[in-house]
Amino acid sequence: MKEIIKIEELKNHVFDGMSIMVGGFMAVGTPEALIDELVKINVKDLTIICNDAGFIDKGVGKLITNGQVKTLIASHIGLNPMSGKLMSEGKMEVQLVPQGTLAEQIRCGGAGLGGFLTPTGLGTIVEEGKQVISLEGKKFILEQALRADLALIDGYKVDKYGNTVYTKTSRNFNPVMATATNKVIVLARKMVDELNPDYVLTPHIFVDYIVEECI
Repeated sequence: MKEIIKIEELKNHVFDGMSIMVGGFMAVGTPEALIDELVKINVKDLTIICNDAGFIDKGVGKLITNGQVKTLIASHIGLNPMSGKLMSEGKMEVQLVPQGTLAEQIRCGGAGLGGFLTPTGLGTIVEEGKQVISLEGKKFILEQALRADLALIDGYKVDKYGNTVYTKTSRNFNPVMATATNKVIVLARKMVDELNPDYVLTPHIFVDYIVEECI
């Protein structure tokens, strides 16, 4: 069985300057309780890897608004005006990545691959500073894999072993991020004794700790 920890114990697993992957798409599928706890802990200089910047008061946007994020790696930031403001003022580095490229970088990180070739971004600023490779008469950008120190995952149902299923669009980045970090903490909306293995998207081998959400 996996260790179930209290949310207050999150402070034992985070440190200044660490990289954290956070599941979610426009804050849907983001483990809000874990984000709130990170705000309380006030860990600083974080590199946050996620689909987007959330909103000012929701998702990873709460970390950005609180000045805890040094670098944001995401696909878009338009829903959170604070992220654009901090980027313009030079207070937060923002690396914008095409959404499909970001997902594949994370997948490669979890699969132990060094990277992949993609035509997405050729002839744009996405190409700047990256290696372009010609293959069978076509050009591709070499995109490197992404990994992080920690992943914060939002699970719909989690069993005592750590097997996790998701609901609806919370399937977005959560499953792939759980494979590409050194440590995974899953927020369980519902704890159950067992799950139908046909529905498990994140097997227990990827999960290190479970936090049971208090509703």
